[in-house]
Amino acid sequence: MRTRTDRITAHDGSFDAAVWLPDAETGPGILLVQEIYGVGPYIEKVAIELASRGYVVAAPDLFWRLEPHWIAEHTPEGTAAAIELSQRFDVAQGVADCALTVSHLRRLPEVRDGVGALGFCLGGSVDYMLATQFELDAVLSFYGSAVPDATGLMERIAAPLLLVFGGDDPYIPRERVAAVEKAAEGRPNVVVHVEEEAGHAFHNSESPMFHQPEPAARAWEVALAFLEEHLPVR
Repeated sequence: MRTRTDRITAHDGSFDAAVWLPDAETGPGILLVQEIYGVGPYIEKVAIELASRGYVVAAPDLFWRLEPHWIAEHTPEGTAAAIELSQRFDVAQGVADCALTVSHLRRLPEVRDGVGALGFCLGGSVDYMLATQFELDAVLSFYGSAVPDATGLMERIAAPLLLVFGGDDPYIPRERVAAVEKAAEGRPNVVVHVEEEAGHAFHNSESPMFHQPEPAARAWEVALAFLEEHLPVR
């Protein structure tokens, strides 16, 4: 596995995208969208696993306009700082940056057989919004808090879409998740997976406050199977 940093140009500057390449050097591309802690150890861990499975992974630095290369610790203090920073984040600009990153992935000689997107928390909201505007081969959104209020946009998403939630998430109440399930009914491209006993950010293995290993393992198996079906490594 190799890693590098690519530079991507936006209309108002440029930003870094960390790239992980599989041992085979080529494979499908995955846009990996950070949560509020930045492109830190958790996102790196996910990227390494995906690259080990044959994907070319790119994680853009979404906070570059506010705090370039910013990474928060998974502590109460770090979480408070991450929340404060995320409240100043412009989601529309983040979606635009992700669209640029997808275009960048598609131009890479290492990327073959399609490009998908995977986002967690903030990233789960961003890649859902991206999918309403941009063609992708697969979209996976883990507990995106903006999704329940944007179910009316679901009809704009043609890509296979996996929406993962915790049923005991204090930030996304179960009745809001139920609204997503209702919106997904009759849409063959949409799968909603709910880990009923899980809270928010339960897949984040770097966060003692949030991580729940058993729901995380189950949801990740669902995610990998979804990728294997819709964005397989050939």
